[in-house]
Amino acid sequence: MKIFLRILSYANRLPRRLAFFFLYSILGIIFGAFNIVLVMPMLDILFKQTAKITPIPELPSFNLSVDYITGVFNHYFVKIVVTQGAVSSLLFVCGLIVACVILANLFRYLERVMATKIRVDLVKNIRMDIFGKVTQLHIGYFNNERKGDLISRFTNDVNEVEGAVMNSLKAVLKEPITIVVYFYVLFTISPQLTLFTLLVLPLTGGVLAEIIKRLKKQATQSQESLGRILTILDETFSGMRVIKAFNARKFVIDRIEKESGFYRATSKSMAYKNELASPVSEILGVLIMAAIIFFGGNMVLSDDATLKSSAFMTFLVVFAMIIQPAKSFSNGITSLQRGTASAARIFSIIDLQPVIRSKPNAIELKSFEKLIEFKNVSFAYDTEHVLQNINLTIEKGKTIALVGPSGGGKSTLADLVPRFYDPTQGELLLDGKSLMDYELESLRKQIGVVTQESILFNDTIFNNIAFGMPNVNEEKVIQAAKIANAHDFIMQTENGYQTFIGERGSKLSGGQRQRLSIARAVLKNPPILILDEATSALDSESEKLVQEALFNLMKNRTSIVIAHRLSTIQHADEIVVIQEGKVAERGTHEQLSVKNGLYKKLVDIQKTV
Repeated sequence: MKIFLRILSYANRLPRRLAFFFLYSILGIIFGAFNIVLVMPMLDILFKQTAKITPIPELPSFNLSVDYITGVFNHYFVKIVVTQGAVSSLLFVCGLIVACVILANLFRYLERVMATKIRVDLVKNIRMDIFGKVTQLHIGYFNNERKGDLISRFTNDVNEVEGAVMNSLKAVLKEPITIVVYFYVLFTISPQLTLFTLLVLPLTGGVLAEIIKRLKKQATQSQESLGRILTILDETFSGMRVIKAFNARKFVIDRIEKESGFYRATSKSMAYKNELASPVSEILGVLIMAAIIFFGGNMVLSDDATLKSSAFMTFLVVFAMIIQPAKSFSNGITSLQRGTASAARIFSIIDLQPVIRSKPNAIELKSFEKLIEFKNVSFAYDTEHVLQNINLTIEKGKTIALVGPSGGGKSTLADLVPRFYDPTQGELLLDGKSLMDYELESLRKQIGVVTQESILFNDTIFNNIAFGMPNVNEEKVIQAAKIANAHDFIMQTENGYQTFIGERGSKLSGGQRQRLSIARAVLKNPPILILDEATSALDSESEKLVQEALFNLMKNRTSIVIAHRLSTIQHADEIVVIQEGKVAERGTHEQLSVKNGLYKKLVDIQKTV
């Protein structure tokens, strides 16, 4: 119930809408029950006393009770029977039934409209909360979690929650009211028979509770399996070139077959239990009905006739109408269990606290003025140490190059500056203050990043360059593209800056994608640049164009350049050689070239390649 209430809290204007939902539900139930309540006096009058009715019953005083409703009906019905005859009385009954049915269905429609408003707002708000939370999480989270599982929570789990909300609003909130109203009617007809009914009903609840308990566990397993299937699909579609090159089609088919088999078995078992709930409740309902007929029949047939036959018939009709709401209630609880299992997976993400976030009363970083300092900085992923005791100063306007063997910690060192990660030991300062003292977004506004893999989106060239920067005019975008050596090839595309570039920029070459990434960084115009292997994946011609664009970008900026191609960083103000998470050497290209150290070995190796 706690999870269900939390789900409902995502709906807009929930108290007001729930109040109207309950109002419309109750009115719909009341007008639906009118026809049944009036069955008993109608049977008494039509089949027993039509010819003998005298005098006309007095109109009762107003009160909220079944007796008042039957009293009013008796007054007008008997008056019509006595004064106008049986045909007119039947016409009166038919008109009353039609009016009650119209009003009952009108309020049911309004109730469903209100439920729809709650549902659509709730689903949209949950999705936005998931997306907002995921975008807050640190980079390391996405290294550990499967992308397909995250997508599954955003889509399939939310769909399960949506279905649960619709069913539960009707079954968990409305149907209990329906059952209570009908039981009240039953109690006014025969308290003794109603108490007997209440004694045998728990049998149904016990059996259904066991089915529901088993269903919840399998619902969680099913959603987790679907997340793994989506992960396999994403990896397969993204890596199709490698799959075909290595003849790995059977391997990936076997993977999806195994996971789909598990999902099939779990879904089948869930479906069996889900479908079992309805017939079980119906069978038990019939058994209870048979017991009521036997018990109530004895009351009618006994010598003292403690129950009139018309009252007993009305009782059976009302109880028969309870069976459907009871079935809906059990099905709704079953659906709610699936929904709460999915909601638990959703809330496990929403409840995550971002590891990297602004602390309270953080300072807004308006501009970068002096220098960046690493003071005894160490970093570890869990227990694996990546950086150890790094001491480094980067002055404003200087270019620092990070080189060294792969896996040495160069990218991790650069990732500490925009706070993609935080040091596990030591301190990283900007203009004399810890990075953690600054408001996170204002810090990242000062930093531009160009990585080895060009991260582009399935949108226009213009929107990719202006990404994250609203209200940018075309002139500035074109100027940034020219600085990045991208304007000429952009103008040769089908629609210029309004050309769609496909998923991840698939319609462009590697060099073109990289130059768009550089244009994006130029447009942002940050004082600090991080260039992580920005040219390593390019051919010689593309590298020359990109390198020229990078030189244009780095003018008058503080730059941290990570490169394996040492020829591209010889102009750096200082070269820092990182090996096994430590600073092995540092100096200019000329200084390091005359030493017989790691840098010189790396240069010599590249000369021979």
